[in-house]
Amino acid sequence: MTTYWTTTDSPIGPLLLTADDYGLTGLYMEERRHGPPDVDPSWIRNDAAFRDAAEQLDAYFAGEIKEFDLSLNPSGTPFQREVWSALRTIGYGEVCSYRDIAEQIGRPTAFRAVGLANGRNPISIIVPCHRVVGTSGSLTGYGGGLERKQALLDLEAGRTAPSP
Repeated sequence: MTTYWTTTDSPIGPLLLTADDYGLTGLYMEERRHGPPDVDPSWIRNDAAFRDAAEQLDAYFAGEIKEFDLSLNPSGTPFQREVWSALRTIGYGEVCSYRDIAEQIGRPTAFRAVGLANGRNPISIIVPCHRVVGTSGSLTGYGGGLERKQALLDLEAGRTAPSP
């Protein structure tokens, strides 16, 4: 299967977007814990294929949209995909805990596994893993860094414009 890619600028730094013929497969921040270390030479650059995604990201960062309408095709285990699907139900400007997600998917004791799946989310921002916090409400790990997580939460709360 062919992988397409592009980059787009954002207030939190450059974003690498990847897709296949079925949808977006990745949205990666410049500094990240997981994801590709760099663009694979076998991938095909196709800026036009990502025009809609880039426009929606621009509108999100401008505070003009609260939900994304894009075809997604993340690669992961069935459990990871279940968690990522649950993440998409967290409303704009809302947060929930790993335990909340575990309960939502019917596995109330799997909150640590939910945390690991959350951390492996390949489509950050659009699949809003930044909206998941610790049970106490504290910010916990984020693949793009806690500063970016806070910036995204602040954006959604209407507190400030994001910055890296």
